[in-house]
Amino acid sequence: MARLTRVQQQARTRAAVLAAARAEFTEHGYAGAKVDRIADRADLTRGAVYSNFPGKRALYLAVLVAMVEEGAAGANAAGEAAAAEAAPAAWAAVPEDAAAPQSAEDALTRFARAWLDRLPLAGDSAAGGRLRLRSLAGVLDGEGRDALAQIARLEALLLAVGLESCEGLPGRRVRLAELALTLLNGSGLLAELAPGFGDPLDRARACGHLARLDLDDAWNPAPAPPAEPGREILAPLDAPLDLAGGGRVDLGADGVIAVLGTARLAAAEDALRSTGPGEQATVIIVAADDETRNLLRLRLTDLTSCLRPVLPADAWQGLHVVLDDGTLTAAIGIDGTAADTEAALRVRDGIVTARATGPGAARAAAAAD
Repeated sequence: MARLTRVQQQARTRAAVLAAARAEFTEHGYAGAKVDRIADRADLTRGAVYSNFPGKRALYLAVLVAMVEEGAAGANAAGEAAAAEAAPAAWAAVPEDAAAPQSAEDALTRFARAWLDRLPLAGDSAAGGRLRLRSLAGVLDGEGRDALAQIARLEALLLAVGLESCEGLPGRRVRLAELALTLLNGSGLLAELAPGFGDPLDRARACGHLARLDLDDAWNPAPAPPAEPGREILAPLDAPLDLAGGGRVDLGADGVIAVLGTARLAAAEDALRSTGPGEQATVIIVAADDETRNLLRLRLTDLTSCLRPVLPADAWQGLHVVLDDGTLTAAIGIDGTAADTEAALRVRDGIVTARATGPGAARAAAAAD
């Protein structure tokens, strides 16, 4: 038998640790899980576990990410294996004869039904039910909760963009999306504390009815400082994975590239609303550590896994979301390592025509053209 390479051995060890951790969290929950028991389940040493994951929280987030992405590898061809590793997975296939949503209310109802499928089943243990819910209760520290608050704003924007693409619902629908996500996340928390209470189908219909509300939604950004005009060729870059609509992103296409730290994700809407017709807004989120990147992957993949069966991928054709560890942003001349990073480029025909930094950077870069 051929000897395993170091990379293959590391991958095998990581897979064994994740499988053991999932069994441990299913049986004991996050609070009751022990790293020593995870090591024993995987027939590894405690040091081998820590060489792959810095702690229990990192393990838990990695297990949740694996759960929502576990169908990705089988759905991709062998030649796309690298993309499959990070691709949004668990996106239910849409039957070819599936009818498109008749309205935003219909789309929101379908989305809610998909989201509520995560509620614990009758035979689930308390710990297993929390894992199925992707529960983060008692898991995140202060920095993690701050990041999650910003991630929730980005989730609402992605849902809103999908709803805005529906017939009969023109205009901004971010407040509607925030309200719907509040209802659904509240349902998840109630299911964790009092499993079996209420009818999920009633909640899905109630969520759909929210589309009838007149929330007087409008985008009213503060004035942005001027950008610095320029003319520099954008270096050729590999097309990164788009966590919003799937596929790959051409960073040289006309539009705005916004680089945001985890404390500035609410500014993603600036990039979206500032671009012109036919242009793209690309939001590159920089997360310096694995835990934060996994938190982002978990939440965004989980959301889009519920949206993809409902709305076509081109509903997000004007908005792309890319996750970066700092490598990509460094290649375009931006230091995005700080959590409060907010910077933007204006791209036209593969040329960077303007750069801006600070609050309102995407609007400033877009206006500079």
